[in-house]
Amino acid sequence: MVSTLDQKLKTSTLVRKAYDFAREAHEGQLRKSGDPYFVHCVGVAESVVKWNLDDESIAAALLHDVVEDTKYTREDVEEEFGKGVAFLVEGLTKLEKVQYRGIGSEAESLRKMLLAMVEDPRVIVIKLADRYHNLRTLQHLSLERQKTFAQESIEIFAPIAYRLGMNELKGEIEDISFPYAYPEEHKWLIATFQSLYEERKNYLRRVTTMLKNECDASGVTVLEVQKRAKHHYSLYKKLLKYNMNQDKIYDLVAVRIIVPHVGDCYAVLGALHKLWKPLPGRIKDYIAMPKVNGYQSLHTTMFCLDNRIVEFQVRTPEMHALAENGVAAHWLYKEHTAQSDSVSAAKARLGESERQWMERLRNWQEHFSASQDFLDSLKNDVLSDQIYVFTPKGDVIELADGSTPLDFAYKIHSGVGNMYAGAKVDGRIVSLDYKLQTGEIVEVLTQKNKKPSRDWLRGVHTSFARKKIKHELNIREQKERIVSFRAIELVLTVENRVGMLRDVTAMLSAHDCDIQKVTSGVTSDKFATLSFLCK
Repeated sequence: MVSTLDQKLKTSTLVRKAYDFAREAHEGQLRKSGDPYFVHCVGVAESVVKWNLDDESIAAALLHDVVEDTKYTREDVEEEFGKGVAFLVEGLTKLEKVQYRGIGSEAESLRKMLLAMVEDPRVIVIKLADRYHNLRTLQHLSLERQKTFAQESIEIFAPIAYRLGMNELKGEIEDISFPYAYPEEHKWLIATFQSLYEERKNYLRRVTTMLKNECDASGVTVLEVQKRAKHHYSLYKKLLKYNMNQDKIYDLVAVRIIVPHVGDCYAVLGALHKLWKPLPGRIKDYIAMPKVNGYQSLHTTMFCLDNRIVEFQVRTPEMHALAENGVAAHWLYKEHTAQSDSVSAAKARLGESERQWMERLRNWQEHFSASQDFLDSLKNDVLSDQIYVFTPKGDVIELADGSTPLDFAYKIHSGVGNMYAGAKVDGRIVSLDYKLQTGEIVEVLTQKNKKPSRDWLRGVHTSFARKKIKHELNIREQKERIVSFRAIELVLTVENRVGMLRDVTAMLSAHDCDIQKVTSGVTSDKFATLSFLCK
């Protein structure tokens, strides 16, 4: 059961103390909206409570701006609330100074933000709650600041929420930001699709009634049927992908079916296929083969009433919680133990997929020292939409959407990438710039002594692969420059006699001169000129 902040104030001495401390510290401070500043602290804490984080996190949420905006210091917070809360508040204070726009020191600040997330995931979850609450009062900022703040939210914070499995939060951040970041596009989308949303919901009432009746007749328990409207920004991105072709949007309003057990998921799938015909190639079993971020569900797309296409998702309550709230759901669904002050305890409550991603994040940061490289790779490799492909052995490899077989090869190992000679996708040879799709099986063909060429830079999408190729090219060019620099031309004037060329060549070879080229000329009856290009 999810607590509320009011309940926590009654049951947790730490939370109550932090609440009173923050209220006193921010006394008299107002936000741009005119509301007392403390209202924001409470709003952030309410989200943290909803996500079922520990009491330290709730206290840190209440205190997150105390060091930045009041007379109190980090030492004051530690003295009053302990090292655990002080650590979180300090991390949040540093993140408050992060500005995404541009490169240089700002990129370094962003790097620190991601590093803070790796060190203690609670810091970034509280930061997401802070960003989410600030977005709801965006109308009180200047137009320029609205746009910048909204674009930051879409480009950085929404993808981080997604990578932590917090899909519902990701969608809300994007939808709140959308009209501020891209106002004209948002107006067009609403004008075009609002009536379609409503018509689609009415149509799905008929579909879900038939489905419920079929499940009842089959003895399948259905806990809940939801009609999920696609988030506006997600719809906009999908339209861009399909060149604004509205006929490609099958999930404008999708049907989500919640059932008690895994076996019931497959029973519902059978009921659906008994009622209607599935769309070929659109049945996806993410229960047997979860996404890398841990997502599980059955997906199927059907030709339903009037031969109209509808997407269905079937899952258990636990799968639903993980799909909506990701990392937060791990705090909610795992057995509650005594509260711990340790960072390791917070990490232990993470799902395996989030831990793996954070470890990859730590390793990835080490590869990018230049600020522009860092920002490019952040957007293209780490926070972009992802695809999931398979090795011939069945291992799942996660790549940025738009990746090619060469990106895949470098993701496996730089040695594999450097010897790339071609690739097969689902058993057929593909081009260097072929765009991989989720579910494909990729086999890399290698050739010994194969080396990267500059043409390869046009055949990769990820910054990681591009960096590896450039590194190999730079090493080769440096070697060539060294060889070129060491080549010397030796011009000798010698006696013009038979056997002189042989004698001079033997002498130079004896002194380890690698003769590349020899030219000769006669200057007089007695003398000749010999020119040697040596290394």
